[in-house]
Amino acid sequence: MIKHSLLGHTLSELEEIVKDLGFPKFTAKQITEWLYKKQITDIDEMTNISKKNRDKLKEKYKTGLEKNIEVQKSDDGTKKYLYTVGEGRFIEAAYIPETDRATLCVSTQSGCKQACEFCMTGKQGFQGHLTAGQIINQVKSLPELDKLTNIVYMGMGEPLDNVDEVLKSLEILTSDYGFGMSPKRITVSTIGVIPGLIKFLDNSKCHLAISIHNPFKEERLKMMPAERKNPIEEVLEIIRNHEFGRQRRVSFEYIMFKGVNDTQRHAKQLVKQLHKIESRVNLIRFHQIPGTSLQGSPDTDINNFKRELEKKGLTVTVRKSRGEDIDAACGLLSTKEKNK
Repeated sequence: MIKHSLLGHTLSELEEIVKDLGFPKFTAKQITEWLYKKQITDIDEMTNISKKNRDKLKEKYKTGLEKNIEVQKSDDGTKKYLYTVGEGRFIEAAYIPETDRATLCVSTQSGCKQACEFCMTGKQGFQGHLTAGQIINQVKSLPELDKLTNIVYMGMGEPLDNVDEVLKSLEILTSDYGFGMSPKRITVSTIGVIPGLIKFLDNSKCHLAISIHNPFKEERLKMMPAERKNPIEEVLEIIRNHEFGRQRRVSFEYIMFKGVNDTQRHAKQLVKQLHKIESRVNLIRFHQIPGTSLQGSPDTDINNFKRELEKKGLTVTVRKSRGEDIDAACGLLSTKEKNK
């Protein structure tokens, strides 16, 4: 008999589970305490639940906690963890420590259907959505969990293409019964899947990052096929019309490609495009991947681009490259494992 994972269930879902099993309603809260606040691997460790009820719970369920199968360590402290999520399917999570924070980059899908030209995950093709439990497992199984301050949904997959499971995982991470993290510590990145974007904005208080990468429609379409169904101008209009409040932030991710999107023409158009949107632009150095002719922009061009944006009043940061001595770009490590 296949046992279902408890990890990734919200409190209300666990209340339904314990009700079906004939347990007291408060058992659901006890389970969340064990799953999300304590370090256990087995239902038998839930010692404030009677042995009779634990045995009954074990007939249909398991905790769902899974350890990583491989870790790569960079000289700069970055670590990339590899997980299995089914036969022949793998995902990655990257732990990035800094002086004043420690960030975990989590995946939401195995592979990806968006097929962006510059992304190794997209070259795998789409293999499946992750459950909320598989997303949460990347956090819960992290050896450095006690040091973790921030989470970014910027790993493998398009988060808002899997919006329901992503929202469940965000509820667990930010709720009192779960991890109790502030929504200000979590950022969800998307290329702009419009139906998922609307649902996310309405049902979460976490920060939003839009992967824009080119301000010109036809040029963006060549790099990012999703532009056809989810035009960036429509995405930006949704953002302009949404009330973010003082606590919630929107940012724009812009990977810099040599001779492709790093000219003054692109900078000026980006300024026009982001008009009346209070935001931050993150310029990102490109991590080289196999199978593409794209190259990263030299630092001089990145800095010139940054100055042009700042001159027009935009807030801009250049993201520091991390983990370049390991398979740090999304999808590299899992692709190697998959190809074995």
